[in-house]
Amino acid sequence: MSKKILQGEIVSLKQPRTAVIKVTARKTHSKYHKQYTVFRRYQARLPEGEWGLGDVVQITECRPLTRTMRWEVTGKVK
Repeated sequence: MSKKILQGEIVSLKQPRTAVIKVTARKTHSKYHKQYTVFRRYQARLPEGEWGLGDVVQITECRPLTRTMRWEVTGKVK
């Protein structure tokens, strides 16, 4: 089974070796056909390197690392 890959923005770097990533998606209402934005926050393991708030990164699914962390930051998009 392949691992899921998502793209999102770093919104918090307060925890050691951990980043909170905000992943946004556009959905369409089934009845009214209006588009709206939904987002979800993921905690991801952050490797050593230069990371800053607002960086757009790619995260990959992995084994459970802690109670809430199941994703790893794999690279910076921009």
